[in-house]
Amino acid sequence: MIREFHLADWFTLCNAFCGVGALFSVMSYLQTKEVMHLWFACGLIPFALLFDVLDGRIARWRNQSSALGRELDSLADIISFGVAPAVIAYGCGMQGLYDRIVLVFFVACGVSRLARYNITAEELSQGSDKVKYFEGTPIPTSLVLVGVLAWATAANAIGDNMWFGVVHIAGFQLHPLVLMFAVSGSLMISRIRIPKI
Repeated sequence: MIREFHLADWFTLCNAFCGVGALFSVMSYLQTKEVMHLWFACGLIPFALLFDVLDGRIARWRNQSSALGRELDSLADIISFGVAPAVIAYGCGMQGLYDRIVLVFFVACGVSRLARYNITAEELSQGSDKVKYFEGTPIPTSLVLVGVLAWATAANAIGDNMWFGVVHIAGFQLHPLVLMFAVSGSLMISRIRIPKI
């Protein structure tokens, strides 16, 4: 199988490596409470975006795109820009029942958005090798959420000090800050059209 990989596919795998590395960093933070692990987790996501951008450019430059590459790209994206940001949020303290529901909703929206993109990419490209626009916000926009979490980490606004505090509803916790994930997920599955640069 590895012989079938194009150069761009290796960059896609680097994207996935960054996402998985972020997950491990959050787990290390939860074990040790050493904030540097949260920094590593947040810091790996911009690198994942860099590799995500490069894999597409390299595929176009070398004129080597494939169905395998497209699927690989989506799987890497869901790890780095879906699961990893949700787990970073959990590590930062969004651990209540309602928080978890919102974070699962966010990941489900990301998966759905990527699946929709994969089945409509050919139609949206209108015969060219590039899609003209996105339907719904692209999943890498979750980098903004990671930026907010990195800012919160720098301001010591994690755990019990989280911005906007915590709300108790029917005996379960909701951290209002988690609602930014609900908004982001909803925008991903929306029908708004965003031109692709």
